[in-house]
Amino acid sequence: MPSSSTPTERQKRLGAELRKMRLAAEATTSYAAGLLGVDRTKISNMEVGVRPVAADRVRTLACNFACADSHYVEALAAMAEQRERGWWEQYRGSLPPGLLDIAELEWHAMRIRTAQTVHLPGLLHTDGYARAVFGAVLPALSRLEIELRVAHRMERQQVLERETPTEYVGYVHEAALRMQFGGRKVTQEQLIHLCEMSEHEHIEIRVIPIDRGAFPGAGHALLYAHGVVPQLDTVQLDSAHGPEFMHAHAHLTKYRAHLDWMEEASLPSTESRDFIRTISLQL
Repeated sequence: MPSSSTPTERQKRLGAELRKMRLAAEATTSYAAGLLGVDRTKISNMEVGVRPVAADRVRTLACNFACADSHYVEALAAMAEQRERGWWEQYRGSLPPGLLDIAELEWHAMRIRTAQTVHLPGLLHTDGYARAVFGAVLPALSRLEIELRVAHRMERQQVLERETPTEYVGYVHEAALRMQFGGRKVTQEQLIHLCEMSEHEHIEIRVIPIDRGAFPGAGHALLYAHGVVPQLDTVQLDSAHGPEFMHAHAHLTKYRAHLDWMEEASLPSTESRDFIRTISLQL
């Protein structure tokens, strides 16, 4: 199988899980190479996602590393088998790889929870609102770059529209509802759209009013993607340098607690929808 000098986050994640499994078994790369009949450097390349690994080899390694969690092993094997090109690949070379990695993460997630304090949830953007958000980036993007990002963001919404849509929960701070990206009309249309989307059974929007006071974190946009098994959950944070992906146990625990706090602090779904409508009428 061909190697990739620029593995995707999903490929790197599979490799990281294989390395974690090997280290838990206190096995060396030489031992793993012997199991598969390959050179030791190929094991190292597999563990950083540069070299693909077949599903049967995942199972061989898991068996010899005494990993007894069959659901976890089969989830890894499924990751190894998934080699079809996703819709996001049409943007490779035109958009930063991190944006494509977010789309792939969302595509394979069993459930998505997100927390927003400045922008509204990306999967629920109107094209006008998305265009205003990308138009506020520094250094400034060209018109073509903005339109590519808007098109990509609109296509990401497929996960909420497909035959078996992904369950989606968005915790939105009141401040984000009042930020007028694109002006009054664009923001009003976006808030109405947010209300309409929240009517779907698989989409829940929960508002955190300003009067709730302090909240955990530094206001980072947060996406928590639930995997097929809990060990494969992933946290994605926005930063000035692009998206950051985290999956260490400590990080997952921290951000689950972060979102649980927001669940407790936010208004119920129906009240949140009424709250958003009220703000849209005040614009």
